[in-house]
Amino acid sequence: VGHANWVSQFRDAIFVNGGMEEGDEQPSVLDMAMHCITLPWKLLFAFVPPTDFCGGWVCFFFALIMIGFVTMIIGDMASLLGCVLCLPDDITAITFVALGTSLPDTFASKQAAQEDPHADASVGNVTGSNSVNVFLGLGLPWMIAAVAWRLRGHDGRWHDMYQMDPELTWLGPAGARAQAFVVKAGSLAFSVTVFSTCAMLCLLLLALRRRLVGGELGG
Repeated sequence: VGHANWVSQFRDAIFVNGGMEEGDEQPSVLDMAMHCITLPWKLLFAFVPPTDFCGGWVCFFFALIMIGFVTMIIGDMASLLGCVLCLPDDITAITFVALGTSLPDTFASKQAAQEDPHADASVGNVTGSNSVNVFLGLGLPWMIAAVAWRLRGHDGRWHDMYQMDPELTWLGPAGARAQAFVVKAGSLAFSVTVFSTCAMLCLLLLALRRRLVGGELGG
């Protein structure tokens, strides 16, 4: 069964809308155009094994690998775009990259809010997605980097950059600091301010909507 499902993944990826069944409408021009654009990605992710193997764990880990690979490509492309537009990486990250990675969550939350009377699934999707981004997407690479830099031997470039840096007193006195993974905050305060402002405006809008017209999120 698993091998048959795996083959069907490639068949669904190759044909427009997963193939035509009897009684289905003909694909539109937009469907065919989007299929041509997304075909390489469909074929790439068709290599992910179906959930029939090892209770779905093989599919889970392969999907994580594929997502990491695509994220690496998107990060490089966004960095190149920022270079062409003379934008720093942090601005590119909170605009183009954030928009591209958050749009699927936005549409999923919209559909959940429409179908669920109380929008619990919508709120859970938003909070769960951001929790994964913070704790797994950011925490796991930083943990690996911290361990790697601690075990790494002497690095002249690190010592030139951070050994005498006055902002890194928590690493010890200048000139006798142990080598460690360093990530400066940079424009993090600006990003958090933008996020907090948007979040408060969103909550204010929901509260006004409830008070003025009796509207609820969902349904």
